[in-house]
Parts: sequence; C-alpha cells; structure tokens
Amino acid sequence: MVLDPFCGCGTTIHAAQKLKRQWIGIDITHLAISLIERRLRDAFPGIVFDVHGTPKDLGGAQALAGQDKYQFQWWAVSLVDAVPYGGKKKGADSGIDGFIYFKPDGKTTEKAIVSVKGGDNVNVAMIRDLAHVVDREKAKIGVFLTLAEPTKPMQTEAIKAGFFETNYTKYPKIQVLTIAELFAGKKPNIPLVDPAAFKKAVEEVDAKQEKLF
Repeated sequence: MVLDPFCGCGTTIHAAQKLKRQWIGIDITHLAISLIERRLRDAFPGIVFDVHGTPKDLGGAQALAGQDKYQFQWWAVSLVDAVPYGGKKKGADSGIDGFIYFKPDGKTTEKAIVSVKGGDNVNVAMIRDLAHVVDREKAKIGVFLTLAEPTKPMQTEAIKAGFFETNYTKYPKIQVLTIAELFAGKKPNIPLVDPAAFKKAVEEVDAKQEKLF
C-alpha cells in the first residue's frame, strides 16, 4: 500500500496505479482533489476509486461553505468543469471564480465567467455584477452558481441580459444554477466546451500495450 499524505498534483498515486499497487492519497484542498480525479481518469480509463471528504449532497455542500468559502468555491467550480481563476490564491473578490472555455464555431475559443456564492442570502445585485464582469472581460456567457435558492428578481434579471447567439442557436447570456441542480445532473448551457482547457494526462498502457483498469 502506497500512502501519500500530501499528494498535490497526484504524481505519486499516478505512479502507484501504473505499477498496479494499492494507494491512498490525501490533500487538504478541493482544487487539488478535483485535478487529481481528472488526471487519473484521463490516464486510466475505467478506473474506480473512492473520494472521501468532498460534498456528496446539499448538506455536505452547506457544511463546506460554512467551514471555508474558498474551498467551497474551488469545489463548486469543479462541478462545472471550469478552470479555477487565480489557481490556489486567496485574493480580493474580482467577481470571477472560474472560466469555462468553449469553441462555438469549432475554431475560435471564447470564455464563460463562473461566479460562485455560498452564502445564505443572494440578491439581484449579484446578477447585475456578473453581467458587468462578463462585459468587462469580453466574455460571452456568465454562469452564477448559488448554494441558496435564487430569487425571482434574480431570474428576471438573468433573462433581461439576453442571449449569446451562434450558428442560429441562442444561449442565455447569464445562467443561474443552484448546487442542488448540479447534484441532480444539470449543467451550464454552453456550446462545444473546449477540453483542451485542462492539460490532459496521457493514457497509460502496460508492456503489452493493454489498457490498465
């Protein structure tokens, strides 16, 4: 059994899996955990492993938000496959918690801004702020992730923002999703998300060129 209690980017447990060893990896940040999960699934298609300590339901998400707002933001960003803004830095609130990159025409890369709110109270001003950030950053879409239920004025304000149009298809410019909806499988309505936004781990093969599972 290989134990790495500070597994960071997951190099040790990647190597242990490649050598078909049992392993346990531990890290304090949800950002690191989500990136390691992606790395292992890229490198070892079909791999099965258990993740302990990340929210599995709305109660767990509420507990994390109450404990550490930054960890909650990084975790929530990972739910929509967004690239965390600023890496692991805890800085001033710029209105941006992550980016989702996409190619609406299959060639040109555009971006969506992700904003996460884990507090009990959300309001229409937050939607207006996100719309301003989207315009400031020259993004095409804004995604507002909220732990609390959005108010009707928030939903109305999001609709008033209009649409991003491409290839005769309309996508809401401002999209509001709750953590409960993400648990239920709902995703942002964004065209052709660019998988190259994350560096993909090379799929591992053994000496016989067979996939490791």
